[in-house]
Amino acid sequence: MAASRGTMSTTTHLLARRRFLPLFVTQLFNAFNDNLYKTAMVLFVVYSVYNSESAEASFSGLASALFILPFFLLSALAGQLADMRDKAAIIRIVKACEIVLMTIGAGGLYLAWQGVAVQTVAIPLMLLALLLTGVQSTFLGPIKYAILPQHLKKNEVLAGTGLVEAGTYVAILAGTILAGWIPVEWAAGGVIVTSIVAYFVSRQIPSAPPMGEANEKLDWNIFRASVTLIRNTMHDKQVFYAILAISFFWTIGAVLFIQFPPLAKNVIMASKEVASLFLVVFSVGVAIGSVSINALLKGTVSAKYSPISVIFMGLFVVAFYFVCRLWQADQPTELLNVAEFIAWPMAVVLLLCLLGIAVAGGMFVVPLYAFLTTKVRPEHAARTIAANNIVNSGAMVAGSGLAIGLSMAGISVTEQLLLSAGMCLVSAWLGQRLYRAEQAHTPVDW
Repeated sequence: MAASRGTMSTTTHLLARRRFLPLFVTQLFNAFNDNLYKTAMVLFVVYSVYNSESAEASFSGLASALFILPFFLLSALAGQLADMRDKAAIIRIVKACEIVLMTIGAGGLYLAWQGVAVQTVAIPLMLLALLLTGVQSTFLGPIKYAILPQHLKKNEVLAGTGLVEAGTYVAILAGTILAGWIPVEWAAGGVIVTSIVAYFVSRQIPSAPPMGEANEKLDWNIFRASVTLIRNTMHDKQVFYAILAISFFWTIGAVLFIQFPPLAKNVIMASKEVASLFLVVFSVGVAIGSVSINALLKGTVSAKYSPISVIFMGLFVVAFYFVCRLWQADQPTELLNVAEFIAWPMAVVLLLCLLGIAVAGGMFVVPLYAFLTTKVRPEHAARTIAANNIVNSGAMVAGSGLAIGLSMAGISVTEQLLLSAGMCLVSAWLGQRLYRAEQAHTPVDW
C-alpha cells in the first residue's frame, strides 16, 4: 500500500513539473494528431471515394507503407541527432514543421470533401502529408525514450515512461474515435489547430543537450549510417532477437490494420464509426496486455511469456477469421451503425476475438522494448531505438507490400487473416530464441 502511494505521489509530482509536463503534453498532442489525420483520411477514402474491396485494401496498404517508409530511410539520422544534438531543440523544429504538413493534409481532406480533383490532387496531397507525418514521427521517436533519463531522477524514470505510454494510448484512442465520428471537414480544421497548440507547448520543454562525445560527427549518408547503426546495435544477441521479434510483430500488426477498414465495410457491412471502434478495441487491448505482462513479470525485464503470448494471439486471429466467415453467411444488406452492429448476432464474439488478439499482442511486444533500453549504454539509447525503427519499418513496408499484392491478386481480406495467424508462429520462435539468449546472458549494470 505504501509503495502504491509512493508511485502515485511520484506520478502526481511529475505532472506538476516543467521538466516533464511540456514533453508529456507535446507527445500526447503528437499521437492524437497523427491518428486523427491518418484515420480520418483512410476512413473517408475507403467509405466515400472507392467502392471496391481490392481498391480499398490497396489504398489502406499504400497509406501504411508511406507512413512507415521514413522510419526505414531516416531513423539512423534521427538516432544520431537525438544522441548528438539538443533534443528539446529538435522537438521544437519538428513541431513547427508539423503546422505546414498538417495544412497540406487538411487541404487534401477539404478538396476530397468538396469532390474537387479527388483522384488527381486531393488524394496525392493527403498521401504527401501522411509521408511527411511519418518523417516527423521518425525524428520524434528516439527522443521520446532518450530524453526522460536526462530530465528525470533515476527513481522517476519508470513513472515518467509509464505516464508517456499511458498518455500516448489515450491520445491514440481519442484521435481514432474522433476521426470516426466527426465530419471530415472538422477533422481538417482540427489537425491544423492541434499542430499550432502543440508547437507552443513544445517551446516550454527544457534544454536537453547531448550526453555523449561533443565532437561526434553526423553521417548524412542515410544508407551507410543505417547499415552501420544496425551492425553496431545488433551484435548483442538479446537486442538482436528483441528487434527481430518486435519487427515481425509489427509486420503482423501492419497487415491487420490494413485489413480492418475494408473488412469492416465489405465483410462486416459496418459503418466507418464501427471501423473506428475496431481500431479503438485494438488499442485498448494492447494497453491491457501491457499492464498485465508488467504485473506478471513484477517489473523484471524478461521474454519469459512472449512465445506463449504470441501463440495465443495467432489462435485469436484464427477465431476472428472463423467469426468473419460465419458473419458472411448471414451478412447485413445495409451498413450497420454502432448500435445495429452491437445488436447483430456474433458481434460480441467478434469484438472479444479482436480484443484477445490485441491483449496477447501487447503481452508479447511490451517486454521486448525494455530490452532495447536496458541492455545498452544510456548515451546509445536513442540510436538503439532508431536501429529498431529501421528494421521494424522495413519489415512493416514488406508486410504492407504483401497485403497490397494479395489484394491485387484477388485474395479477400478475410482469407488474408490466415497469413497473419501463420506469421505469429514465426514470432513465437523468435521470442523463444530471445528467452534462451536472456537465460544465457550475464546481466550488465550500466
